[in-house]
Amino acid sequence: MKHALALGLVASVFAAGCAQQSAQIRPEPTYQQAAQAPMLQSSRDAVQRLLSGLDIAATGPGPVLVATVVNINDLSRAAPLGRTLSEQYATAMAMSGFDVKEIKLRGEVFVKQDAGELLLSREIKDIARQHNASMVVVGTYSAAANFTYVSLKLVRMEDSRIIRGYDYALPVDRDVKQLLVQAR
Repeated sequence: MKHALALGLVASVFAAGCAQQSAQIRPEPTYQQAAQAPMLQSSRDAVQRLLSGLDIAATGPGPVLVATVVNINDLSRAAPLGRTLSEQYATAMAMSGFDVKEIKLRGEVFVKQDAGELLLSREIKDIARQHNASMVVVGTYSAAANFTYVSLKLVRMEDSRIIRGYDYALPVDRDVKQLLVQAR
């Protein structure tokens, strides 16, 4: 009787552990969910808001560069989040009809290891001149407890004037947490 009771107790503990473990396993994401990923739409919306009301004639007809979005606390570093956002912004701007230069494909462009095509203020003008760029999109992010705050600026290269700006926040969900981890 004691043996059966002990065996029953062990079985129920094991079953509870399995139930708890299976409750923690999340289902695989689908391609449909990936196509509707909120971060993608958030980046597209940010570019649309940045460009809203923009008088292209006043900004100049030249190409646009998109700098890596960097950590506000260390402008010389960018986590995968900053590089991912920059890629999404460049795509959204190209889809909006802008002539966006892909600077990763150019050998003469300053590319800092572990930071992608990071453009610091002292390099922006030289790189923009090399590419005949009239504008550059620059940005920073700042991670907080619940949100990561992103600030975008469209800067005219001729006089370093900020043409447009847009600030928004990303929820610090599982994906954003993962992208905030510094690349090693």
